[in-house]
Amino acid sequence: MKKIGFLSFGHWSASAHSETRSAADFLHQSIDLAVAAEELGVDGAYFRVHHFARQAASPFPLLAAIGARTSKIEIGTGVIDMRYENPLYMVEDAGAADLISGGRLQLGISRGSPEQVIDGWRYFGYAPAEGDTDADMARQRTEVLLELLKGEGFAQPNPRPMFANPPGLLRLEPHSPGLRDRIWWGSGSNATGAWAAKLGMNLQSSTLKDDETGEPLHVQQRKQIEAYREAWKEAGHEREPRVSVSRSIFALTNDLDRAYFGRDRHSRDQVGMIDENTRAIFGRSYAAEPDELVRELKEDEAVQAADTLLLTIPNQLGVDYNVHVLESILTHVAPELGWR
Repeated sequence: MKKIGFLSFGHWSASAHSETRSAADFLHQSIDLAVAAEELGVDGAYFRVHHFARQAASPFPLLAAIGARTSKIEIGTGVIDMRYENPLYMVEDAGAADLISGGRLQLGISRGSPEQVIDGWRYFGYAPAEGDTDADMARQRTEVLLELLKGEGFAQPNPRPMFANPPGLLRLEPHSPGLRDRIWWGSGSNATGAWAAKLGMNLQSSTLKDDETGEPLHVQQRKQIEAYREAWKEAGHEREPRVSVSRSIFALTNDLDRAYFGRDRHSRDQVGMIDENTRAIFGRSYAAEPDELVRELKEDEAVQAADTLLLTIPNQLGVDYNVHVLESILTHVAPELGWR
């Protein structure tokens, strides 16, 4: 059995070819898609967060709205860029969204990816401490977030408060018990995967990773997952960790599928420089008739190793088509692989 969710980047554009013309379209359609996905039996509705772009940027109102309209599906992010976040404010927003959903929030966070603007976090009023990098700043904020999510008091109460306080130091409210165990780190390297394991975070590995060995993405990811699980074991955590990988997977079941994605039949991994210092590998897309998809996915070592698969969706093709994309995987592919 494997949990299967969708991952939306939340694109919108005024293009004649887009069913998602505005931010309002994206938000309302995302809620509708999550509701429909839950009815299909999809396990998760996840959203990528990008700032300064016509994409999903403010996840907590959307996640809370989906949580209020659904009852079973996991709601999450993949991922929030911690360089932009105030961890105290984030704890309050995440706690509220988690409580509204009844404890279904799966919060993916990370140090971030290449941006639309130069050092965009500076516009939010943030900067690394002297001698630190922006990656250091993201990881430091993550450690603060994880500590705050424990729900322990840390703030000295006012001796003359507006409202009566409980005894002792105060914590941030609302506190959602259990959320600390549902934080995921979006890791692009083996080292950050091991770091996430030591801190007790679940692992998200996407279709983009540092090219550390020159091997195919799925092989490098499988090794990353193994290193993560070994670091988890060494850290002595009591619970079992979760691991997700993201893939673009399309079952070609009709002429419209073939028109949209038939060109991806022969997709291959791509390698390039994600910035001036980092060589990265970007994973292939899968597009084929269901029986061929089954054969190809059996050979994807990372997909096989993960307990959760996030299907990246073409959200601008509209809710109905994306329901079809998800239903095709659940009906024609997942059962043949033993995932359902």
